[in-house]
Formats: sequence, C-alpha cells, structure tokens
Amino acid sequence: MITKKRYKTKLAGLTVVALLSFGAISAFAHCDTLDGPVVAAARQALASNNVNLVLIWVQKADEPEIRKAFEKTIAVRKLNAEARDLADLYFFETLVRIHRAGEGAPYTGLKSAGTDLGEAIPAADKAIENGKLEPVATLLTGVVHEGLHKKFEEVQARKNYAKDDVEAGRKYLAAYVEFVHYVEGVHAAASGEAGEHAHDEAKPTAHEHH
Repeated sequence: MITKKRYKTKLAGLTVVALLSFGAISAFAHCDTLDGPVVAAARQALASNNVNLVLIWVQKADEPEIRKAFEKTIAVRKLNAEARDLADLYFFETLVRIHRAGEGAPYTGLKSAGTDLGEAIPAADKAIENGKLEPVATLLTGVVHEGLHKKFEEVQARKNYAKDDVEAGRKYLAAYVEFVHYVEGVHAAASGEAGEHAHDEAKPTAHEHH
C-alpha cells in the first residue's frame, strides 16, 4: 500500500523528471526575450569581445555563421552609439534565430524584456541560480496533484450515467479521455518518451479512437 507520504514523494519525483524530459520542448521558451539567457550571453560576449561565451547556445555546425556575425557586430559597434545599438540588435536576433532553429523551434522575433513567462520558467531559473530545487518541486507537485485530482474526480462524477442517456455518456467519455491523456502525458515525460511524442504527433495514440 502506498502511504500518503510516499505518494507525495513519488509525485514530486515524477514532476521533476517531467520538467527535465520536456526540456527540448519548453525549457528554452524564454530564450527569445531581451532579458533571457541567450541575449544575456550575447551581451557578455560583446562586452568582453569573446565569442566563445555564446557558442554553447548553437549547434557546432552553426558556429561559423555566429563567428561571422560576431565579427561584423564588433566592427560596426565601434563606429558610434547608434551603430552599436543596431549592431547589437542584429547579433541578438541572429543568435536567437539560429539557437531556436537548432532546438527545432520557430523564430518569431525578439520579445521585450519583462515578458510574462508564467511561474515555471522563472522558478526553474531561480533554482539553478541559488542551487535549491525544493521550491520548483513544490510548485510542480502542486500543479500535477491539482490537475490529476480534478480530472479524476470529473471522471468519477460522470461514470455512473444512465446507459440510455447518450449525452451524459458523451460527457463521461470526454472526461475519461482527458484524464487518460493527462496521465499518459505525464508518464511519457517521466519515462523520457516526450521527445519521441513531439516528433510523432501525426501518428494516432491508443485512445484516439474514442
């Protein structure tokens, strides 16, 4: 029998693993903001004239393009303040565009500083900065716990419908599918299958026939 304490511990571990497993999909969602980590690295690279500080953000095959853009930027930003600002923006955009392409994500332009990123990303960044994981684990555990129970209770509330009540049956089925997909999605993340699912969206899942 799983005790309440063990349940919470297992759920906390599951949510942390899920966060790591979804990294390829969402962890770099804030990398296209002017106060995000990619642009921060670009500012440091330009200030110190050290392109190596940004190369970790791109694939090895893209290094030549970044080096070329960096050299152009360094040359132009020496002209005057206005040229420096334009050159810096050009380098930020180039770096972010190539970085996102390497992650398989579209580039839709730089977003302004202070863009609302929700709770998860700032919490993850803060955990890395101060070396404390517990606040992130608590945040994720709470979200998953609430979502899991809400969807489960919805199924339970609808499952004993009158068999001749087709509309009630459809509502039960909708709740059932939502619950199962939720469990399936979290499990896929925890087991490292999330990346495979992201590249295989066109294939029907085991429950799509519902």
